[in-house]
Amino acid sequence: MGKQMNILITGAKGFIGKNLTAQLHNIQKGNEKNAFISFDLTIFPFDVDTDPALLDIYCKEADFVFHLAGVNRPKDPSEFMAGNFGFTSVLLDTLKKHNNTCPVLLSSSIQAALGNPYGQSKKAGEDLLFSYAKETGANVFIYRFPNVFGKWCKPNYNSVVATFCYNIANNLPITVHDPHVVMNLVYIDDVVEELIRALSGQAHQIGDYCHVPTVHTIPLGQIADLIRSFQGCRENKRIPDMGNAFTKKLYATYLSYLPTDGFSYPLQSHEDHRGSFTEVFRTAERGQVSVNISKPHITKGNHWHHTKNEKFLVVSGQGVIRFRKPDDSTVFSYYVSGDMLEVVDIPVGYTHNIENIGDTDMVTLMWASECFDPAYPDTYFLEV
Repeated sequence: MGKQMNILITGAKGFIGKNLTAQLHNIQKGNEKNAFISFDLTIFPFDVDTDPALLDIYCKEADFVFHLAGVNRPKDPSEFMAGNFGFTSVLLDTLKKHNNTCPVLLSSSIQAALGNPYGQSKKAGEDLLFSYAKETGANVFIYRFPNVFGKWCKPNYNSVVATFCYNIANNLPITVHDPHVVMNLVYIDDVVEELIRALSGQAHQIGDYCHVPTVHTIPLGQIADLIRSFQGCRENKRIPDMGNAFTKKLYATYLSYLPTDGFSYPLQSHEDHRGSFTEVFRTAERGQVSVNISKPHITKGNHWHHTKNEKFLVVSGQGVIRFRKPDDSTVFSYYVSGDMLEVVDIPVGYTHNIENIGDTDMVTLMWASECFDPAYPDTYFLEV
């Protein structure tokens, strides 16, 4: 067991706080191995509905403070200063009361460099923390976050990504005032990873400020178009480009805003007396995945391809896959079963078929290197 560490998180129920708390709990329970954490954690969550008396206890016992609490959409602009400066002052005074000079991390904003009321309140909080560090010698970490996006962010509040994802997922309209405005975005998992690095003394820091290394810069209109394309994936069976880091993160975020009665969606099956064939996924770069169901003693296929290649995986039932070159009478047979999962490659230039030799339906997962195009099927009938 490593040393014990008490972690105070203000704003624990907010967007960043909730994600950080969840990941620290995963580490605490041993469900997540983290290269930066070598100590046992106790988490002190503090939010607006927490008994204020607990702040005194937590500030006495804390070994590290994540100060994530703040106000960004008040009814009155004066609340900016009270929430972003006033509570910071209370927090630091309470730490000083107990002579606790543990490190303090502040969640600030790029708005702190601007002159609006929100930015002014954030800058005041930063200055207060810098003064605290000089006075007490405590280590401080100040992050001026750009727009943060990801799961559990409140839509129609202060995050355009959350709003777009929620509204589009729920068939509500969105408004794009200027599609060309460029957004600087950081993903919540990258933020949490960086905060945990700071906890272990390995923050990314330049001068007085710390930062999340991975920032995605993208026009607002392109974000809206991407999210709209995600909604269309159910109809066209397309999988977004998971090789693109931003698309992967944005798609994960979009899915988290699906209505709870809308997680599933139907697929169109092509059925006849032999069974059924159902396309499941299509990708421009990686081909398509389908499910084939064959009735007992039914043979399907008997064709070959020039370029399109496939992989078959029988997941239920018993079958045989046969191959023959068009100019050769030799037949090669592969017996397959759901009892022993084994992928069979279907090379080009071999006519092939698959026969259900059992007495129950045979289910085969099929991958093809290209999506089926009826104009260019690359499929030529020839009995094995």
